[in-house]
Amino acid sequence: MRVTRRGKIIFFLTLTVCLAAASVAVGFGWIILNWQQDVKVVLGIIFFGAIIAGLILNTSFLIREIRRNEQHDSFINAVTHELKTPITSIRLHLQTLERRKLDDAQRQTFYRLMLEDSDRLMNTVEQVLKASRAGARKGEHIAVDFAQLVEQCVENARTSHHLQPDALRYESELNGKGSEVRGDPGDLRTAVSNILDNAVKYSGSRIDISVRLEEHAQNGLALRVQDRGVGIPPNELKTVFKRFYRVPNRTLPQVRGTGLGLFLVRTIAKRHGGRVSAQSAGQGKGTTVIFELPRSVA
Repeated sequence: MRVTRRGKIIFFLTLTVCLAAASVAVGFGWIILNWQQDVKVVLGIIFFGAIIAGLILNTSFLIREIRRNEQHDSFINAVTHELKTPITSIRLHLQTLERRKLDDAQRQTFYRLMLEDSDRLMNTVEQVLKASRAGARKGEHIAVDFAQLVEQCVENARTSHHLQPDALRYESELNGKGSEVRGDPGDLRTAVSNILDNAVKYSGSRIDISVRLEEHAQNGLALRVQDRGVGIPPNELKTVFKRFYRVPNRTLPQVRGTGLGLFLVRTIAKRHGGRVSAQSAGQGKGTTVIFELPRSVA
């Protein structure tokens, strides 16, 4: 499918170049033949420019639509997998509970696994719903202690991913002072949690994540989440924040996702007057995500 779409893109680009070359040849030939007639030459140049501009715009639109359809298909496949896997697991455990006699310990294990699968389902559904509402309406902005919120998100990430404190470390240079921002607590918690979850997922078997909250510029805060995982190619550092986009990952092919996590982070950062960026020295060299917020947001 990807090869077919890439072939279509190459075809449209080649077609545009050929049509543009033919138009240039015909246009200059016509101008040379009628160079003594000023009005015809001017009109011909205008008409010729309009044709070239139309060809370029049309081809750009077609290529953009092809890429958007490709991202949409990837998103559908990813969401289908994210929904089907936990449903299949829950169904299998329920069938086992129905058909076999299990002791209390085994039952408790099955119940725990099914709860984890249901949480995974809920997280996927919530991400899709939040992405569909992104930018539609701003929530109520209230005073939020961002340092405390980040600390809670770190604790939740340790619990949900079964991590030791030294695998996911958190420090703040603010010492509990000057960490208040105005914003939507739910949105901010979603953004921080998505950054942490991405760092854990793309760390592979060696999870070593540093979370640091520090002052930024004159009146801002910066949350830096640094992992030592698979990294991001330099040409993908901005693209990863687009909707549905996921960096092709050959190192950890088992890692799946909807391609909405970092898109939500960027949307929430903009909504709160901040920004988000990523830094990486390349594949296999880890990634640092920087989430910036002003201390006071209107």
